Amino acid sequence: MSDVIRLTGTVLPAGEQQEIHLSGGLVVDRPAAADVITVSTGGWIVPGLVDAHCHIGLDQRGAVDPETQEQQAIADRDAGALLVRDAGAPTDTRWIDDREDLPKIIRAGRHIARSKRYIRNYGWEIEPHELVAYVEQEARRGDGWVKLVGDWIDRDAGDLTPCWPAETLTAAIARAHELGVRVTAHVFGEHALPDLLAAGIDCIEHGTGLLPGMLDRMAAAGVAVVPTIIQLENFPQYADQAAEKFPVYAAHMRDLYDGRRETLRAAVEAGVPVFAGTDAGGVLGHGLVAEEIQALTTIGMTGEQALAAGSWAAREWLGVPGELAPGAPADLVVYSEDPRANPAVLVHPQLIVLRGRIVKR
Repeated sequence: MSDVIRLTGTVLPAGEQQEIHLSGGLVVDRPAAADVITVSTGGWIVPGLVDAHCHIGLDQRGAVDPETQEQQAIADRDAGALLVRDAGAPTDTRWIDDREDLPKIIRAGRHIARSKRYIRNYGWEIEPHELVAYVEQEARRGDGWVKLVGDWIDRDAGDLTPCWPAETLTAAIARAHELGVRVTAHVFGEHALPDLLAAGIDCIEHGTGLLPGMLDRMAAAGVAVVPTIIQLENFPQYADQAAEKFPVYAAHMRDLYDGRRETLRAAVEAGVPVFAGTDAGGVLGHGLVAEEIQALTTIGMTGEQALAAGSWAAREWLGVPGELAPGAPADLVVYSEDPRANPAVLVHPQLIVLRGRIVKR
């Protein structure tokens, strides 16, 4: 048997003192006979962190080259994000899958947006009659997800409005589900949400427009929210930039910002699944997952709930084993104290193990 890595400490989510053995990129049972290398004793052992809204391959201007993609992936990895759901990118990052030292990426293909109603160079910009075909295309490019832009500023209306007619959404999301993929949507405001929920959307990104009457339905259906709380801090800047030309939009963005914590706290209290995502790759840099997990505690999540939303619960939601049991990926982060009680420690990992290899200590 090949060398086995051994760690001891308090293993989450169980919170019990355990030994963890790693070999061949997986958690394994305690070996009867093998060369065992102990790499960590004591500490708090957490399943690899998850950034559930990230954009490796993208910056403010659009697509980035492979060298920049690598830097982005390393920044996320070194923050403990060993699993990333890439929520839309115009670049082919499949080469990263061949690198054992870079995070696993679950892709959503490229953003699908309405013509002239999204950030230039980011997504496909199409008309409603093309939506089903583009969902089929991006379902093939992704890893079980498709990303829609659900609302954006309508320059004629001067405010956020829905990007897609209800019947188009219904057909497109139904087709995605036929193909076995889930659909998520960028949504800042309120008005696009009823049609998206009625059409069977699986996840909402940002969610600052969620209304109380929607929440029980979302919780019952398992419709998740990835609020990107750090990103929401940019709403006042977006409002200021648009205020002269689009005052109604600017006022709307300020209202959404002012109510963001109350809105998202209501979602948490209603039992809507909430997960950690940074929205890195646009205006934000990479490597912010620890800060985002901490920010979840500002919307009513306990330290344990917030950590679950950026670790074991998020991994399970994305179809990856959440607990460090035999057969699970050997992806973990070790901290010097309990991150449930002190989420600030998340920015100071002692040890990061990815696919059974130490990548940072």
